[in-house]
Parts: sequence; structure tokens; C-alpha cells
Amino acid sequence: MTENSEIHSDSERLAFGAEVTRLLEILVHSVYADRDVFLRELISNAADACDKLRYLSLSDESLMASDTELGIQIVVDPDQRTIDVIDNGIGMSRDEMIENLGTIAKSGTRAFMEEAGEGGVAGTQIGQFGIGFYSAFIVASEVAVTSRRMGQDNTYVWRSDGTGSYTIEVAGSEETDFKSSTRVRLSLREGMDEFGAASNLINIIKAHSNHIAFPIDVLELKSGERAEPVRANVASALWAQPKADITKEQYGELFGALSGVFDEPAITIHYKAEGRHEYDVLLFVPVARPFDLFDPSHRSHLKLYVRRVLITDQAEILPSYLRFVCGVVDSADMPLTISRDMLQDNSVVALIKKAVTNRVFAALTKKADKDPAGFETLWDSFGAVLKEGLYEDYERRDELLELLRFKSTSGDSPRSLKDYVADLKENQTAIYFMVGEELSMLQASPQLEGFRARGVEVILLTDAVDNFWTQAVMGYNGKPFKSVKRSVEDLSNIARIDGDDSAGDNTEKPRASDVASLAAFLKQALGKNVSDVSISNRLVESAVCLVAGEGGLDRTLEKILGERQTLPKVAPVLEINPRHELIGELAELVVKGGGNGATEAAYMLLDCALISEGEKPRDISEFATRLQSLMRKSLA
Repeated sequence: MTENSEIHSDSERLAFGAEVTRLLEILVHSVYADRDVFLRELISNAADACDKLRYLSLSDESLMASDTELGIQIVVDPDQRTIDVIDNGIGMSRDEMIENLGTIAKSGTRAFMEEAGEGGVAGTQIGQFGIGFYSAFIVASEVAVTSRRMGQDNTYVWRSDGTGSYTIEVAGSEETDFKSSTRVRLSLREGMDEFGAASNLINIIKAHSNHIAFPIDVLELKSGERAEPVRANVASALWAQPKADITKEQYGELFGALSGVFDEPAITIHYKAEGRHEYDVLLFVPVARPFDLFDPSHRSHLKLYVRRVLITDQAEILPSYLRFVCGVVDSADMPLTISRDMLQDNSVVALIKKAVTNRVFAALTKKADKDPAGFETLWDSFGAVLKEGLYEDYERRDELLELLRFKSTSGDSPRSLKDYVADLKENQTAIYFMVGEELSMLQASPQLEGFRARGVEVILLTDAVDNFWTQAVMGYNGKPFKSVKRSVEDLSNIARIDGDDSAGDNTEKPRASDVASLAAFLKQALGKNVSDVSISNRLVESAVCLVAGEGGLDRTLEKILGERQTLPKVAPVLEINPRHELIGELAELVVKGGGNGATEAAYMLLDCALISEGEKPRDISEFATRLQSLMRKSLA
């Protein structure tokens, strides 16, 4: 049965599709300082409805009369203490009202509640959490939405007081003359009288919604009579105006409307492309990371217009690793009838994609060169996303490598690959890196000891994506990338350290033959727990460490992939430090026939190596038993 033929005559009460009671309680009673956000959000929704109708009418002219001017009206009734936000856009059917108004912040509710519950969030951040419509309850004790989907006959009323449920019913006789598509009526709470004045609402619109491309008229009812409407916004496409005519505040308004973050953007990119193809571009790079940046459903915030008609608000103009960039692209060349599916194959779009991406890279590079501190802040927010491009976008890999910033063993200051290569040691032919989950754990790793002792810098990487791009990228400036969690036989060729066999000092060391015998014993005793036991040239202070076995994955990557799928594991290599006193004593014990004591020590060494990498011992119960046994012997 169709929407037009099926009439739901009875009012139905339904529960919201989220923890709405707690959510709305936070909205109304938390530390939100800026209550004006409700009007901004409702106006943005109304503008989206107008945009959608204008687009759909291109293929179905019956949806909109030729003389219809799309726009938004704000009607204030001080006597009744109500505010109406009215638009003549596409409207909503009953099912759409349930889906759009009855399911709150599908991906953002919990994130919002957790952050707000930890002491509140800034009032201007509301747009980050996907709960724009529900901000109406900040000022309203009840919200009633009357709407009719264009092309359909039935008008429905959605109503809620924000306490956990809502009703939806066919509009009564008083709504039979409803001419617009959607009206959102707010019944103001006590203490919200300031929003019952038209002049205050006009000021809010000028501050937050002046860029909206549809006219916004505000009118006030006086004793039931309508006053003359006042145009509250300039209703112009900011991106089509000359840069010289636009203020910093106007850029900020549009950035806030697009991103939901009413803050100053880190980078603004505004230009008009002319020549073979003409289009206007206005892009913003935010400072802070949006909460859903790594959500699988996160999409681009780029709006694609064709001659100021919105085609899509999730245009894939930029590659996915630049999804934090928001803005507008308005083309004069594409046909107005282009569909979202056709965007992928449209030649004009392909050229625009390449050119716009070039501009973003140029802006990021300029930021890195001219404002290193500012770029460091951007990298902290979006570096993990940018690094996705290192294995996704071969064409731009070199450009991305130039932007790469990281911590290293050289200190706390952020480093670039250019910095790293400039400081290479004599005879150093590789760029050494180490991937792990926490910086502090990496810095304490025994695998770094030989590099530190020789003054060889090691890049320290802690993002999950680092495990993948380091496998895909061969090198930089002719220098290959090498993980220190693998064998590094060439390390001793770079520089020598005190204690090297070749150093010629007089420190007493175990005989090489004894250490070789120990290595053979350990391999036999540990069996399948290790793929080999080798004599290390990287260890200085620690007795042992683990590295990836021949043909095995980097141990951190193996751990990540093992959590997602069943993979055949390659046992690690146990490296032993021939200069360490414990290794010398154990070698002597093995040569003399150490028996069970040497075997117990072998497993303790393996467990200690695992613990130094932040992992659990092979068998916690056995480890505890061995540790207690050693303590008893020590005390005896």
C-alpha cells in the first residue's frame, strides 16, 4: 500500500531509537553556554530540505511549481511563546519522520554522552555529535513537526516533549490548509523568553546562518497579526564571491555550518578555476579531529554544486585519506541532471578531483614549511589518516612522505624524513623504524639499545596504520625502510660501541664457542617456541630480545592481524647478548652440563623477552612457579 493511500488515523506513541532521556537531559542541563545552536541546526535542516527539492525537481518538474521561490521563514509568537521554523523544501513522509526524527545520532550519541558526562563539552561543539535537531530541546519544552512529503497527499504531525517517546499522527482539520513542506514548532521553556523576540533571532541568524543560500525571513506575530517579514541573511553563495570581499568572520560562519565546529579553521583554500573547466572551490582544514573520523560510515564533508544546485553533500572529490577536509565545489560545466552514480565516471569530475587534491597538498606543504608548529598540531589530529594514503595512493606517495612527521630516539621534537636523512651516520644505508602501541613502551625496548649506543636514529611509530604503510613503502630518497624488530646484521658496520668483540678492550667476555653452545642449547630447549636463537649485535644492557623470524611478519603487525583473523604464526627469533653477565654465566653452566636448571633459565629468558615487549609470558602459571623457585634459591 502506498503512502498516499494508507492513512494512519490514530496517534501512535513510539520510543526513540537511542538513550534519548539521558541525552536530552544532558543537552538541557549540561554546561552548554551557547543555546543559540538550536536555531542554527534547524535552519541548516530546512536549507537541506530546500536543496533536496531543487535537485529532485530537475528530473520531476511536478515536485515544484516554476514560480516557487524556495526559502525559510521564522515566525515568532511572543504571546503563545512559540517559534516556528518553516521551509517549502522536500518535506517528510510518515516513515521518514520516524527514521529522521525518531532515531537519534546513530553513530554519535554514545560518544557525545560519554564526553558530556565527563564534565560537559563546549556549546559550540554540538554539531560534532550528529544531534542537531534535538538541540531544539535546549530551549523548548515541546517540539511539534508538521510535514508533508512533496508529491504526496498526507500531512503528519510528530510531537515530543523529549522525555523518551514521541507521537505521530495524521494532521487534524486545523492543518488542512498547511501549504509549506515542513514546520518545526518550538514551545519555549520557562526562562527562554529571550528567544521570543524577533530581533534576537535575527542577530543569531546573521551570526551563524548568514551564508545559507536560501532567503531566511523573520516575522513576529503581534496580537495574532503578522508583521512585515525581515530578511535576516544575505542568501548568497560565499564561495562564488571574490576573496577580497569576504571577511574572516564570514569564512568562519561557513566553516562552522559545514563542519559543525564553530572555531577558526587551520587552513582556508578559496579559488576560482578558469579555462577549460570553470568551478569555484572553498575548502577548510579544521584544527581538531572530529569524533567519528575513524568511523567506517564517516564520509566526506564536501558539497558538490552545479551552478549552485546541490548535487550531493558527500562528494568524493578528495581521496578518503583527506576526509577531514570540508567545503564546497561548485561547477559550471557539469549537467544539472548528473546523478550521484554518474559522478564516478564523469570526466569533468575526474579533472576537478585531481586539481582540487593538488591544491590541498600544496596548502598542507605550505603550512608545514611556513608554520611548523601549526602543522604539528594538524599532524597530531590527522596524521594517522594521511598515512592511509601511503599504501592507498601510489601516485602521491612521495608527496605524503614529505609531510610525514614522527617521534624518534633523537628527542621529543617532531621529525621529518628529510631531517632523518640529513642526520644519517656514516655507512648507514637504511632508515630504521619501530612500530608499537605506546611510545613509552617503544622507548624502553631493548631492541633499541644498540642503535642508541651507536647514535643511530630510529623512527618510533604508534598508529595502527603504521604497521601497513611500512610494509608497502619501499623507502625514501633511495634509503630503504628497515624494522628494528627484524634482523639487523648491518648495524655493526655503521659504528662500534664499547663491548663489541672487535673493539679491542680488556673486558672479560665469555668465549665465542661457549656462547654458540648456549645458543644451540636454547634453541633445543625452547623447541617450537622459537624459530632460531642468534647472537645479537644490537643488545647492550639487556640479556635477550625477540625479533621477527625468517619469513614472518613484523611482530606488532602479526599481533594486529591475529586479532582479526586466524593466521599461521611464525615463531620469533630469540637474540642473546654475548656481552651480558647473565648470558656468560648461563653459557658456562650449559658447557658444564647444567641440566634442569639451564632449561628453567631458558624459559625464564623467553618470558622476560616477551614481557619487555609488553606481552604476557608464554604460560603465566609456569612463569609464576619458576619465579617463585628462583626467589627461594636466591633467599637460600
